[in-house]
Amino acid sequence: MTLRSAGRRPIGVLDVGSNSIRLVVFEHDGRAPAPIFNEKVLCGLGRGVATTGRLDDSAMTDAHRNLSRFAEVARSMGVGRMIAVATAAVREACNGPDFVAEVRRQTGIRLSILSGEEEARTSALGVLSGNPEADGVMGDLGGASLELVDVEGGRTRKQVTLPLGPLALTELASGSLKKAKAIVGEHLSRVPWLDRLSGRDLYLVGGSWRALARVHMAESDYPLKVIHAYTVEAAAARAFFRRLPRRRKAQLKLIPGVARRVEALLWAAVPLAEVVRLGKPRRLVFSSYGLREGCLFQRLSPAVRSQDPLLAHASELAARQARFAPDVDDIMAWLNPVLPPGFSDRLARTAVLLGDIGWQDHPDYRAEHAFWRILELPAVAIEHRERALLALTVHVRYHGHIEPALLASVRRLLAPGDADAALTLGLALRLAYTLAGGDSRALADARLATEGRNLSLTFRGAKRRLAGDVVGRRLEALADALRKIGTIK
Repeated sequence: MTLRSAGRRPIGVLDVGSNSIRLVVFEHDGRAPAPIFNEKVLCGLGRGVATTGRLDDSAMTDAHRNLSRFAEVARSMGVGRMIAVATAAVREACNGPDFVAEVRRQTGIRLSILSGEEEARTSALGVLSGNPEADGVMGDLGGASLELVDVEGGRTRKQVTLPLGPLALTELASGSLKKAKAIVGEHLSRVPWLDRLSGRDLYLVGGSWRALARVHMAESDYPLKVIHAYTVEAAAARAFFRRLPRRRKAQLKLIPGVARRVEALLWAAVPLAEVVRLGKPRRLVFSSYGLREGCLFQRLSPAVRSQDPLLAHASELAARQARFAPDVDDIMAWLNPVLPPGFSDRLARTAVLLGDIGWQDHPDYRAEHAFWRILELPAVAIEHRERALLALTVHVRYHGHIEPALLASVRRLLAPGDADAALTLGLALRLAYTLAGGDSRALADARLATEGRNLSLTFRGAKRRLAGDVVGRRLEALADALRKIGTIK
């Protein structure tokens, strides 16, 4: 069986890291490609490299076995192109080239060894792919190295690669966390531009740092499990670093997604705590996009790169799963008189695109299913507050009001006035779908307007026949949300 998307073959990215090896197969190589296969194995290729200078024989055996499986999976899925890269451990080991040659002999995979500069830049491009507005410093912690890159204005600027990954740091510090802190501090003191992080954001990439995010989420009983765009203020992060050594490993292992990283947590926290102490960022922002997504992003044309990844993702979902093909511009023009101030243009457009996401579900469950699906959507370039806004909006579009239990589940994510904004836009979309019957062109003959305390819906000519009982009730509900009086003309 092979998979196809609009005539395009899937594309694979194979990342041979110092601790893990991961294959991700994407549906295609566009602006918002959906991963259709994602598997990771922990081989520990970087174990011992810092002290012996060689890749461990048993780790290489594990790697060859798993890479053979990945090669076969890619063939069975019909992957059209495989981008295969190796990072710090293979780069630093004297037998790294021999390992690469053996991988090609056994699997046919051509593995490219990235330089430290290439690895840093590619990871930073991945962060920019998922957050085009990123302004600060990206930190990517692998098993053997730490890459730091200044990102600003959609570009990568100064960068550095340091041998401070958990595997390497454990060996260099001979198992002493106190010595590790001194080693990290010494390396960071030689990064003259680290002060550029002051007052800006620190964007975090890497499995061990994502595990730290999961621990922090569990501590605070955070309402979402979405790592991308999870944000921690710097002061809260410093307090977390002080608490972490007192946590019992048995407790940490109960947190989903943490068990296999428990041994590395403290060693991953040391370089992060030092970057925060010396760089003085405003906040920490975790990114699920990094090296692998950067490998795809750098292949795109400038025109595709410039697309909004959130709108691209929503557009693809709408094209595949919505009943209708909404003309977003037509609907936005119709919504304009009642568009709440809490919604940016791009967020409102996303709500329009996702407004029919639940049509295939049972009518009794559409509203709730749409809420949870949008809240946990695998999309990027969206903050957690915006996720909650969108989820509530589409929930209202189906339900007609906000279910108190669902609102309570995301209350911590919302800003003042957000619930009212979601109610207003959701009711407006509900009215639009009732009027249009799936054809957004019909909205041109039913103009919505506000004037003083009045909300009017004015039909053109014979189109007044559309003004049935349901339309009247839904106009009245929207008018109530706006504290106005609804009138049909």
